[in-house]
Amino acid sequence: MATERKKILLRLDPAVHDALARWAGDELRSTNAQIEFLLRQALADAGRMPGSAGRMRRPGRPRNAPDEQGAPGGKGPPGERGSRRGASEE
Repeated sequence: MATERKKILLRLDPAVHDALARWAGDELRSTNAQIEFLLRQALADAGRMPGSAGRMRRPGRPRNAPDEQGAPGGKGPPGERGSRRGASEE
């Protein structure tokens, strides 16, 4: 089970936030993930990264566990359940 992540309020100069947001977009990360990445990198470079720190989350949405048939997210084969495309063509 994943541990709860700490929530903090961070006040930034708007220009610094904009630069971080652009950099995060270039790296395909959210601004929050970019800040965490940079903080972890600074901790590691300074030799201060705690051994108990968990790994960074992977980019993108969390993956759902496969269902019994092996389909990701328990939705079955494509085009069956939840498909909008086939609904209007029937």
